[in-house]
Amino acid sequence: MYLLLALAAAAAYGAADFLGGVAARRSPVVAVIVVSQALALALVLVAAPLLAAVPSRTELLWGAVAGLAYGVGLILLYRGLAFGQMSVVAPITGICAPSLPVLFGLMSGERPGAWALAGIVLAIVAIVLICWGAAGDAPPASSQDGGEVASGRTVVLTALGAGVAMGLFFIALAQTHAQAGLWPLVATRAVTVACYLLVAASRQQSLRLAPQALRAALAGGALDIGANTLYLLSVRGGLLSLAATVTSLYPITTVLLASVVLRERLRRPQSLGLACAAAAVLLITSTR
Repeated sequence: MYLLLALAAAAAYGAADFLGGVAARRSPVVAVIVVSQALALALVLVAAPLLAAVPSRTELLWGAVAGLAYGVGLILLYRGLAFGQMSVVAPITGICAPSLPVLFGLMSGERPGAWALAGIVLAIVAIVLICWGAAGDAPPASSQDGGEVASGRTVVLTALGAGVAMGLFFIALAQTHAQAGLWPLVATRAVTVACYLLVAASRQQSLRLAPQALRAALAGGALDIGANTLYLLSVRGGLLSLAATVTSLYPITTVLLASVVLRERLRRPQSLGLACAAAAVLLITSTR
């Protein structure tokens, strides 16, 4: 059951990213993130009191750590994509994000079966292929002030930082327990919104969105908090190494939606990545 929840989380995360990308084509990225995450915070604030849950300070702290990791991860990811070669940044981040929870789970005593471990490896390969294919034709962007692009070492370190931060996000949420209900997600989203409000203030960034971008951002925010909830339920009911790996397949949904809705062409690496992802899910779910 928990793997089905992880699959649903992956679908929701991917759809949220797709809608965020659509919104960012019409309005500034930081404004899109602030609006979408603010709605996510509002929704979880409404839902959390409905559950008979009393979180401890530790649970809220883990939620705050998750929110900080998520906020830092997105900042580093966007910075890497803006100033570096996308075909380098995306695969590195795609490798690190699921690998860290897998290693943490194994070090914590989790022992997935041999087929599940093979599925984990195949899933990471799938993520890399899908991200690589999506960014393969994109040239590095120049800085806004007309300067040179970042050095190769800086780009790699930025991508590694983004991947590690996303991995820490998965790990931190996994440290919470059922008795905390959804309150850790309240802390998560509050910290994320605060991070991006600070970024917006430092850039003197307007938070106004075009009407179409606003609708996409709000829908993305609702899906994002839904994905958080599904992942939280998944990781509380099963192995972190498997739940985080399956959830990390969310780029599949983004790529498929872009192909169907925006008529974007699937490249060979992406098609191969989709096949690897399907095989990975079969391997992982066959050894529950």
